[in-house]
Amino acid sequence: MNLSTDPLFDFNLLRWIGTAPYRGADIAEVLDLAGRLMPGDFESWYSQFRALADRVAIEGWHDESTSSATRRDRAFRAASYYRAADFFLHGDPADPRIGQTWAAATEQFDRAIAELDPPGARVTIQAAGFTVPAVFCRASRDGTPRPTILMFNGFDGSQEEMLHVCGFAALERGFNVLTFEGPGQPSVVRGQGLGFRHDWEAVVTPVVDYCEAVPEIDASVLGLLGVSFGGYLAPRAAAFEPRIRAVVTIDGLYDGYQSVLGLLTPRLRTLLEAGKSDGFNAAIRRAMADNKALRWYIEQGLWSFRVASPYEFFERARPYTLDGITDKITCPVLVCSATTDHFNPGQAEKLAEALGERATLRPFTPEESAASHSHPGASVLMNGVVLDWLTTTMTPAAVASGKAR
Repeated sequence: MNLSTDPLFDFNLLRWIGTAPYRGADIAEVLDLAGRLMPGDFESWYSQFRALADRVAIEGWHDESTSSATRRDRAFRAASYYRAADFFLHGDPADPRIGQTWAAATEQFDRAIAELDPPGARVTIQAAGFTVPAVFCRASRDGTPRPTILMFNGFDGSQEEMLHVCGFAALERGFNVLTFEGPGQPSVVRGQGLGFRHDWEAVVTPVVDYCEAVPEIDASVLGLLGVSFGGYLAPRAAAFEPRIRAVVTIDGLYDGYQSVLGLLTPRLRTLLEAGKSDGFNAAIRRAMADNKALRWYIEQGLWSFRVASPYEFFERARPYTLDGITDKITCPVLVCSATTDHFNPGQAEKLAEALGERATLRPFTPEESAASHSHPGASVLMNGVVLDWLTTTMTPAAVASGKAR
């Protein structure tokens, strides 16, 4: 069943509707909205999600008869829909709706985590030359130091989305959850003007340092989980941060540069490799005019890498490879693989092969309705696999025996 005749809209509608099991959406709301979208029209996407977010945001928040749980769930849904409204706006960084919509999303999300039991809390972690915005959610009020999963999103997603993708499922299983963002990701791009960096250990090591100072975190049992582009960033960080006990990639990404090259026609590749920046930029912008998926990807790349041209974006992507890095990873790694991945085909298998016995490769298949990139709409299945693996890998016995190193 397709939610839209536009493949780009179809994938992202499934992405948002797929958060419904973990408070990120209501299914009927998104299905109704899908029927009102004009395929391929980014303005239609914005206006429909913005209207839905505004409606949900005002529903009963000030009604004293509503319960804390009702207020919480409405605010989570509204925040999710505001983030959806923002998704296709980044082609014009000066568009004032970007800031307005994100502010509304943040306000609603903060209202929601304040209604959790125990409440979630935003924290700011100092790194070298920048700060790492994070959200810490405890599994219990009992004060017991617990294994904690450090989780983050990828090329275009937020840490707030991570709570609905994996965070609530992890909390249910007794893990603490710390979501965070680094350069290139939503709040760091907006607040600090910093684009992606390939040395993700510069982000993760300060986060681990922070965890060691929190009494409710057992810093001897930390897992690291990255989604989508995070499938490169997480193993890269683990190669240089030995305090990470286990890594999950959803999905594995061995060479980000080779992956983005897959977007290009042979002619565009020739222009890129020849260093013909003007010709490349002109040619790819012509292609973007006819291909909305390519348009979105390049516009998001310019936004999240903080570069001015498509040529510069591709040049900046070159260092994003794990070639020569995987030997430094000493902990076990769960490499998830979407068997029909349209963004990074074959990359998970390359990562697992490079890791050898340290890797557990888990393909997600069409028969499981989970074969798409990062498994949207299959989060219950995915979290069962991922979190059971982490539960087994990050037990005190596994850590003591060295199996989690």
